[in-house]
Amino acid sequence: MSSADELEDFYDKTVTVRTLLGSDAWGDQWEETSNVRCFLDETRTLVRDGAGAEVISETTLTGPPDTAGLYTPGSEVILPNRTANVIKAGVADPGLLDLPAHVEVALT
Repeated sequence: MSSADELEDFYDKTVTVRTLLGSDAWGDQWEETSNVRCFLDETRTLVRDGAGAEVISETTLTGPPDTAGLYTPGSEVILPNRTANVIKAGVADPGLLDLPAHVEVALT
């Protein structure tokens, strides 16, 4: 089994991601991706956003590293019980270690 598959059993939820592509004269532009597999941790955490400000994250989403591009700051994630916004996202890349890579997303 490749290290990319090692966390697959933990991705027990699916969410819809509305990726914020940018804004123009017609408003915000979104791209929607459904059935994105992930693991959700509903633990409140103090995190820093892209500007360095301290904000409260209500949920941490963990998923396959190939989904990292979906989670631009300001994007919406439709969770099973609410809609949240992406505060920040990053890929945990183990480098030479024999550990699985994954994306970790802090949500409002």
